Amino acid sequence: MIALGERLAALLPPRALVFLQGDLGAGKTTLVKGIAKGLGAAMPEEVSSPTFTLIHEYGDPVRMYHIDLYRLDSPRQLATLGLDEIFEREAVVVVEWPEKFARWLPREHLTVKISAADTRTITVESTHESLTTD
Repeated sequence: MIALGERLAALLPPRALVFLQGDLGAGKTTLVKGIAKGLGAAMPEEVSSPTFTLIHEYGDPVRMYHIDLYRLDSPRQLATLGLDEIFEREAVVVVEWPEKFARWLPREHLTVKISAADTRTITVESTHESLTTD
């Protein structure tokens, strides 16, 4: 997952929005570790899940934001995060659990879906194309 994240990072423009979808334990945060490494924003061991802090920033200047919406329950809570400002910055923004608030998040984004049933399947979708790899 780290190697995949690094490869994905190489394809991202300096300002990108990436949505990560998958069950708990599917590998979302591990993928983010690879994205951070690929962007030169942080080493994998420096990246952790923002489940309780909600937002982590990586790089100096900040090159990547890692946002976790799992613990939020309402659009009102979402509004307190200041995401509109973050989405406007020259940075890669990676959002875990975006499906909880899809209606309130930007439409232009890349979605990475991780299924970890019997074998791990990763599907990457953008507004232009879809790519599936095992």
